[in-house]
Amino acid sequence: MIIANSPLLSIVTFLPLLGAAFICILPKAADGNARFVALWTTLVTFIVSLLIWINFDITSSSFQFVEEQAWLGPIKYKMGVDGISMLFVILTTFLMPLCVLASWESVEDRVKEYMVAFLVLETMMIGVFCALDLILFYVFFEAGLIPMFLIIGIWGGKRRVYASFKFFLYTLLGSVLMLLAMMAMYWHAGTTDIVTLLDTKFPRDMQFWLWFAFFASFAVKMPMWPVHTWLPDAHVEAPTAGSVILAAILLKMGGYGFLRFSVPMFPLATQELAIFVFALSVIAIIYTSLVALAQEDVKKLIAYSSVAHMGYVTMGIFTVTAQGLDGAIFQMLSHGIVSAALFLCVGVVYDRMHTREIAAYGGLVHRMPIYAFCFMVFTMANVGLPGTSGFVGEFLTLLGAFKINTAVAALATTGVILSACYALWLYRRMIFGELDKPGLRGISDMSLREIAVMAPLVVLTILFGVYPAPVLDVTAMSVKKLVSNYEAAVRPTAALLAR
Repeated sequence: MIIANSPLLSIVTFLPLLGAAFICILPKAADGNARFVALWTTLVTFIVSLLIWINFDITSSSFQFVEEQAWLGPIKYKMGVDGISMLFVILTTFLMPLCVLASWESVEDRVKEYMVAFLVLETMMIGVFCALDLILFYVFFEAGLIPMFLIIGIWGGKRRVYASFKFFLYTLLGSVLMLLAMMAMYWHAGTTDIVTLLDTKFPRDMQFWLWFAFFASFAVKMPMWPVHTWLPDAHVEAPTAGSVILAAILLKMGGYGFLRFSVPMFPLATQELAIFVFALSVIAIIYTSLVALAQEDVKKLIAYSSVAHMGYVTMGIFTVTAQGLDGAIFQMLSHGIVSAALFLCVGVVYDRMHTREIAAYGGLVHRMPIYAFCFMVFTMANVGLPGTSGFVGEFLTLLGAFKINTAVAALATTGVILSACYALWLYRRMIFGELDKPGLRGISDMSLREIAVMAPLVVLTILFGVYPAPVLDVTAMSVKKLVSNYEAAVRPTAALLAR
């Protein structure tokens, strides 16, 4: 009872911001202290989030740990989590300590500012998944752009300024339309409370305009084809930890937005426009997989594979079936773990060789057997091999798509074959073969710090592939409620068309 009445969501959201403020007052030369403060802050945040997870009631579809108080007129400070958002909060807090550890030696300039940027970013990301007010959600959603813009623009590669501005402008432009839609929703319903808006029946014509406005923002964030072009540039130029957060968390905000707003609030528009989303998803799965095959930069290859995997997510969401939604959520969680791990794998060899060119590697298994094993696990998960977390999400989304449209499911299945092509091609070129490049002969295997970062990701990748129940049980009631509400909303329309 004490736990239920505690402001745990506010604590887990703003604790990283408190850590960032503490780092700001440290002496200028205290880079080592800044690293430790960031690490302990993210670890304590993760522990608090586990406390929420342990006390979360999986038998309820309602929002839990709700905090509410007046903020700005009709706008409330309202926080809460359900089975869907709970997973993303845990994923965010779990990955942040790993990002700090991964940056321990690779970031040497402006360490304090770097750690502050990451802690501020963590607050904004957690806030997105906990916010239960439209404007509060929008503030967190947009404010997260600033620290990521700085992370890419200051600590990125040679074309970091171009990549950071492209990332910022693409995502900001889409979000302007979403803000206009939120204003229209407030004028219609008289509230910005998300829980109330979920039960509000918007007029059919209004739903289409609102759907497209939200779609513009979330499609860019995912990103969906053809508004995906900012992602490869951002990934290539971002530092390793920046790429991890970009792929693992920021992309998932788009999918979360579809689940929280587009499908439940605009069901009639979702029903009519699902085929449009299916078409974009299939194109993304096939086209970006083929583009990935042509890449010579390992980071860019993984970035394009992320777009392809997000195609399965959007396809699963808009089937609005229990299997499709379960698969989409599971795929987002799995991709958050696997893509984060793949970018960390790139960071390991980049820190040693300072190049991302695939041709610069080969035969690493002879010098880095532990690295080769970790990379193999994540490559298999990226392919969707049974027994890894990647299989469960893809299988469920394809099952959901098959129930709705067999042609879409058949076309999307080709992505499984293509992912095996580019992932196994990458692994063979980097890991196997002769160790004939002089620069690789002195390369060392992963350090204890790098093993500590990789080990939990390896364990979760295999655990969720063999035993996905911990994830599916948490989302079950929320997904069931989402599907039943959607079917109740579209049933009258379907009956009218049948006459």
